Amino acid sequence: MFIMSEDSQRTQGRDAQSSNIMAGKAVAEAVRTTLGPRGMDKMLVDSGGEVVITNDGATILNEMDIEHPAAQMIVEVADSQEEEVGDGTTTAAVIAGNLLGEAEDLIEQDVHATTIVEGYHEAAEIALEAIESQVGEAEVDDEILKQVAESSMTGKGTGGLTAESLAETVVEAIRHVEMDAGVQRDNVSIHTQIGASSNATELVPGIVVDEEAAHDAMPANVEDASIAVLDVELGVRTGEIDAEYAIDSIDQLNQAIDAEESEVRGYAETIAESGADVVFTTEDVDDRVSTFLANEGVLVFESVGDSDARDIASATGARRVGALDDLEEDDFGAADHIRTKNYGDDDLAFVEGGAAAEAVTVFVRGGTEHVVDELERAIEDALDVVATALASGEVVPGAGATEIAIADTIRSEAAGIEGRKQLAVNAFADAIDVVPRTLAANTGQDPIDSLVDLRAAHESEGRAGLITAGEEVTIDDPFEYGVVDPADVKREAIESATEAATMIVRIDDVIAAE
Repeated sequence: MFIMSEDSQRTQGRDAQSSNIMAGKAVAEAVRTTLGPRGMDKMLVDSGGEVVITNDGATILNEMDIEHPAAQMIVEVADSQEEEVGDGTTTAAVIAGNLLGEAEDLIEQDVHATTIVEGYHEAAEIALEAIESQVGEAEVDDEILKQVAESSMTGKGTGGLTAESLAETVVEAIRHVEMDAGVQRDNVSIHTQIGASSNATELVPGIVVDEEAAHDAMPANVEDASIAVLDVELGVRTGEIDAEYAIDSIDQLNQAIDAEESEVRGYAETIAESGADVVFTTEDVDDRVSTFLANEGVLVFESVGDSDARDIASATGARRVGALDDLEEDDFGAADHIRTKNYGDDDLAFVEGGAAAEAVTVFVRGGTEHVVDELERAIEDALDVVATALASGEVVPGAGATEIAIADTIRSEAAGIEGRKQLAVNAFADAIDVVPRTLAANTGQDPIDSLVDLRAAHESEGRAGLITAGEEVTIDDPFEYGVVDPADVKREAIESATEAATMIVRIDDVIAAE
């Protein structure tokens, strides 16, 4: 009797578990070498020849276009990490992969999957408590926030800029949008522009949009600007159906021309008399209107994208107006300075200061598209982790020190756990060790020797990480070197990796229907 289609495929028992675990481990292994300050980049080429060069875990896994359902769960771990805290995607994926590897060994020893799952969840709870014990006592001030940003960006592609100099820009941006209600992370945007060195990257107190003036004679700079944002076509009205009009005389033609001219001049005069200095409209602007407004010294941008119009209105405090007759002074937004600037084939508008200063833009420069793309990813992650650290006020040592403490705590607690579940708890600790082991391997050190030295230093000193300082690699307190991470990054990595690994381990039947 056939229950499923003849084209369906079914894998059961150990074969299903082995297949899923192997897929998860393969995905984790793909990003393992990118971890740490000396992690390497990956080049990903799609079927159309598009190239992405990055060492960002979430980007790599998404660009790989993974189809295996179990492997997709590891991708989701990285995506969740990116969404929640902005960094630690590679760490989370690597831990998940090693949890699967340890689980595979236990299954071969006839430890039931449910026992492994229970042990992993219990170990995860111990790990979260260990993270709490590692939280630094110092207040999270600007100096620590810079260290958080720098730790996040170290080892990532930052062009000719140092992570230290970029960290100052990142912290300044986050502090700028810190309100009584908390950090308004959405008020910080990144705008990339190819050309010049990455050293030209700057913080703009306002927003940057890809727009050019509607007329060459319009002013390139406007100070203390009153801004109108319109959804109005500033040109001759046209019907929605095709129609022809018969003109029998020159007088009728002149009347039609005069009526058209009167209509467009009316638009221009209404705007000029309203007191608006700068106009952004999502619709087209007739050349005669733009010429008249240029003569009046009004700066106009036409065919503005809906998202840009929304951002401009939000940043400047303007209200979008759908009919010119409804335009009033109360609808205007404000900015200290609006300027236009040409960058090769691109024209940009900078809306700065005044009400617009509630939003800030990191204006990223770089010599090539690959440089600015990777720099954008690095800054995006740094902005997220700084906002996370500022919101929670908790940071922990990086450089593998927190993972060493987690593993040590779990092993200590495992002695009091009865039955085979103790094997799973110890296996969880072994999986966490993958972080310091990988950091050691990626810096050219022997992973086993480094792990032994780190454990010994942790036992004697209480806090020990693998510090990369120039060409030297040493074991010391990461706080002394400014290598710190938000505690929430570690928590999220443990929780998301555990959830994904335990879900995969519990699967013993895979049914694929075509």
